[in-house]
Amino acid sequence: MSYFDHLILNTINPFLLLLASTLCLLPLIFFTGFRRQKQAQPRNPTPQSYPIIGNLPGLIRNRHRFHDWVADMLSETPSSSLQVNSFLNLSHGVCTANPVNVHHLLVTNFQNYVKGSRFRDHLHELLGHGIFAVDGDLWTIQRKVSSHEFKTKSIKHFISDVVTSQVAHNLVPRLSNASDENRVVDLQEILQRFTFSNICEVLFGVDVSSLVNGDSFAKAFDDAVKICSSRFFNPIPAIWKIQRLLNIGSEKRLKEAIDIVNDFALKIIESKENEEQTEENRDLLSRFMTKTSSEMEFEDEETRRKFLRDIVISFVLAGKDSTSTALTWFFWLVNGHPLSERLIQEELATLDSNFTYDDLKTLNYLHAAISESLRLFPPVPINSRLTVDDDVWPDGTHVSKGWFADYSAYAMGRMETVWGLDCREFKPERWLDDDGGGGSFKPPDQFKFPVFHCGPRTCLGKEMAFVQMKTIVVALMREFEILAVDGGATAEKILDPPYTLSLLLKMRGGFPVRLKKRMVI
Repeated sequence: MSYFDHLILNTINPFLLLLASTLCLLPLIFFTGFRRQKQAQPRNPTPQSYPIIGNLPGLIRNRHRFHDWVADMLSETPSSSLQVNSFLNLSHGVCTANPVNVHHLLVTNFQNYVKGSRFRDHLHELLGHGIFAVDGDLWTIQRKVSSHEFKTKSIKHFISDVVTSQVAHNLVPRLSNASDENRVVDLQEILQRFTFSNICEVLFGVDVSSLVNGDSFAKAFDDAVKICSSRFFNPIPAIWKIQRLLNIGSEKRLKEAIDIVNDFALKIIESKENEEQTEENRDLLSRFMTKTSSEMEFEDEETRRKFLRDIVISFVLAGKDSTSTALTWFFWLVNGHPLSERLIQEELATLDSNFTYDDLKTLNYLHAAISESLRLFPPVPINSRLTVDDDVWPDGTHVSKGWFADYSAYAMGRMETVWGLDCREFKPERWLDDDGGGGSFKPPDQFKFPVFHCGPRTCLGKEMAFVQMKTIVVALMREFEILAVDGGATAEKILDPPYTLSLLLKMRGGFPVRLKKRMVI
């Protein structure tokens, strides 16, 4: 069962699903079971799988710790790969935490593993033909345009300037008020709001919170994401498709939200068209507009605007919660590891108060600590592809046409074969060339650490994400002691972490903290 299939079953009572499906489809069960008995048994390891019901019993028992359950099963197979069988054999697929297989999946046989129809069907209203939902030529041309812009030095400095300004004028004052009032705040929720505002300013060149319709755009965007995501969770896809056809229920709310999102995005695009596009227009939308005007042809103006709209909305989605999710786990981990916190503070003390983008590159231990946090708690814990043709992975795993093919970044960070016996410990030192906590940062084999994906679809915003995270950490850890109400991450808590089962690895119940201003010496 794919990642989304797991989520579907978790949204309803699994026992009622099993009972209802069995009663309604009893003839099919026996027919399917009879046929499967005659077929050759799969050569791939299939732990906790049973005839007819597949992996359902294990899922029911472990739904509260799904990602750790997957990691446990993968660690028990010889090659860190397994075959997953769904209830009634309605779908088949494979999952791996083997770096060699990840390289094959994302690079060697890249053309055989695509986003496929699922992403398009479920996210089309929101993403349109945006880069994260398409394959083939549509993906290639957007990747080319986006890649060029993200590589320019000016955009990197622009992103750093935007984050620094918003931290100083938005995030720190808000947390200062909470500190003065000795209030417990949900740092996860605060970071989510901040990073949403931040990514919008980088993309549009405006602070959405200052616009008349900025709040409505933010709410509509959140609603659209939730409803589109819920489509993946619906056990009967025909339900939401009928709702969409009749324009009722959640699909009616989605249409209303998308109308607001589209109206906002198109008005921003129109306003940019009235500006002279120069090197001073440093936001990504202005850059995309200049690029498309000089190097691309469109049937008409409406098509060009739709293209721009799909690009920027896709990047809003990509940057909306991933950075805040990563930072939430980072602060939780640092809270439980005083030595790491002290080493970060010592490194921050070497920075000037007006630090620059280039200064951030010198923070080797901080980069190591953030990377270690991402290793243990990747914002996107599992990635899925659809198989175009039959294939055999380097470890001998057989993959059939139409199967899903997943790789678990979460499980990979917990593989002793990949990271050693201490793989479940928070040890930033593993990323440095000096085990004592000093020295330079040493990048790992990217296929051991696919948090930002690998190969042709490597995340274009990786450097932007590190700039955001480092800037926020520097500002907050210099200004405040961030005290987790639950005490932060102990070794025991890391083994049983409080995450939710959703598209992103968010912390269950939020991250309540108290803030204490640091003494200025």
